Amino acid sequence: MTAGNSVISLFPLHTVLFPGGPLPLRIFETRYVDMVRRCMRAGESFGVVLIEDGEEAGAVASTAVVGCSARIADFNRLNDGLLGISCVGERRFRVDRVWRAADGLNMAEVSWLAVEAPTPLPAEFAAMADAVRRALDELAEVYLHVEKKFDDATWVGARLAELLPLAPNDKQALLELEDPVARLTALQTVMEKGSDPIS
Repeated sequence: MTAGNSVISLFPLHTVLFPGGPLPLRIFETRYVDMVRRCMRAGESFGVVLIEDGEEAGAVASTAVVGCSARIADFNRLNDGLLGISCVGERRFRVDRVWRAADGLNMAEVSWLAVEAPTPLPAEFAAMADAVRRALDELAEVYLHVEKKFDDATWVGARLAELLPLAPNDKQALLELEDPVARLTALQTVMEKGSDPIS
């Protein structure tokens, strides 16, 4: 492991997690129940990566290279007896190396990507912040553990990207963008024309 890298557990999903965003999960595989226990005991996060080929249960053939760490904010026992956890996205990372542990858990050596600095929301995107505010009013329970930053371009863009009904690959491309204003511009195109945000 090189300086500045970390080893984390991976949770491959058919979804894209953005920094600051919510992630409710229903945990039923033993390897992930054990992972959650370890993370909670040690106060550690785990990594979420988009599945490109494979299923969430069992083996995963391939995942995206860029993901986002998730910290457990709350947990509860669901009606079906399974473990439910509420997580919040923290920081983006790039996967450098992946292997499977003895218990079947996917592990990775990752390089942490630069944290996007808070960026004042340009006036031309004010309507997008209003759209996010209205959506979060209706999804208050899901966004219970999410800090609200309606004047931050990075935060507003991430919330829109996770809320809009985009294809997972498009969400992944938005996650990988380094410029919060470029992300908002791409999302504005989607909202106005319903076109591919990456075109």
